[in-house]
Amino acid sequence: MTDTLHPPLAESTTAPAQGLRRSIGIVGGTLLTLSCVTPASTLFVVVPDLFGTLGTATALTIAIGSVLCIAVAFCYSELGTLIPSAGGEYAMVSTLAGRLAGWLVFVLSLLVVMIVPPVIAMGTADYLAPVVHLDPSIAGAAVMLLATLAGLLDLRANAWITGVFLVLEVIAAAVVAVLGFAHSERGAGSLVSMQVAGAGGHKDTVTAMLVVSGLAIALFVTQGFSTAVYLSEELENPRRNVARTVLATLAISSVIILVPVIAITMGASDLSTLTGGDIGAMVTAWSNSAVGTFVSLCVALAIINAGIVMVIQNSRVLYASARDKAWPTPVNTVFSKLGRFGSPWIATLAVGIPGALLCFVNLDTLYGVTGVSVTGMYLLVAVAALLSRRGAHKHTPAWRMPFWPAIPLLLIAVLAYILSQQEVPYLLWTGGITAAATVYWALYLRPRRETRWLISIPEDQRT
Repeated sequence: MTDTLHPPLAESTTAPAQGLRRSIGIVGGTLLTLSCVTPASTLFVVVPDLFGTLGTATALTIAIGSVLCIAVAFCYSELGTLIPSAGGEYAMVSTLAGRLAGWLVFVLSLLVVMIVPPVIAMGTADYLAPVVHLDPSIAGAAVMLLATLAGLLDLRANAWITGVFLVLEVIAAAVVAVLGFAHSERGAGSLVSMQVAGAGGHKDTVTAMLVVSGLAIALFVTQGFSTAVYLSEELENPRRNVARTVLATLAISSVIILVPVIAITMGASDLSTLTGGDIGAMVTAWSNSAVGTFVSLCVALAIINAGIVMVIQNSRVLYASARDKAWPTPVNTVFSKLGRFGSPWIATLAVGIPGALLCFVNLDTLYGVTGVSVTGMYLLVAVAALLSRRGAHKHTPAWRMPFWPAIPLLLIAVLAYILSQQEVPYLLWTGGITAAATVYWALYLRPRRETRWLISIPEDQRT
């Protein structure tokens, strides 16, 4: 925990002349943040894989993950109002736990923000199938490119665009929930029956270790609530609105995702159908093809919506890293440029185009690396939250979580255990990337500590 940053006031000389505009209030911020959680697209794209491994224990696993995310949200709310920067996790962790820790959380967050959009985008093809058949990789790449173009626009305009799409995806999730409960095949006790369809149609037991392993993906299910922290430089009155947006978004998204999952678990015709995870086919079986097509198209729009918001978020991370001088000077200059609409346009292209290319990478690998990265990132944020009330930060105006330091301590222990239960190949992939980033830190950033990796806080938030 050495080599920590000085309080933000000491870094005023690093702030750029240009800055992001404070153009959105809590409603717009909540719409953008909820859209980044993408409750419907997560429900239809990510949850089916959980059904395939966890069966009837899927709802329980997501519920446990949502409870853990309350503690994570407390950490984000306190740190996001204490250190309101577009850099999100890395700005918070760098300021409180040291530059190396901040650099590592930046690398993990960059992995997440680069991988999650193509993972979601590749689900588009499945839900456009009632209208047109497309290759998942090509459809995902097209969604990423479309989202990149939208990300170049003004943030206020994007808030309302994504708000309209969000309404459609909530309707789709509600339709699934109503149909699932209306066609219940089993009682509430099935939610803790811990069964999954095995080979030959036999029932296999879902072990506690499988649930623990699945928690990494369950944490990913509601992960987008952290977007409010990334938008803290563009939210009006961030000291108040960041915490409100984080906590409200987590609560709303958990309900939107968990209620349909419960309905699907109770309404699936048999265990094999549930384990198969084809939600679109279940909706059609519960109603008719027209309703199935409507839901599928709503989900396709939700995925496009998710891509737009994620590209917006990710470009802010890259913009902030350049502003804070994480790279050689020519790279910093390019990524910190703002376009005519006030968006970091080169940074937007830099996250959108590689995201399109990632649509051609094996999906299981992307899921595995994302789960490990999200868990590791939350772990480092919890460490920073444990250190948030020392020194000058103890008296800085900010939203403060209840039950500190018990919450971050408990979160650190639980997340470390979840991380230890992940598959070795995904741990090696993520660990290898983190090790390479550490070498970059040691050889380039640390020797230039006076001119590189200088975390800045907007002038109007230094109070």
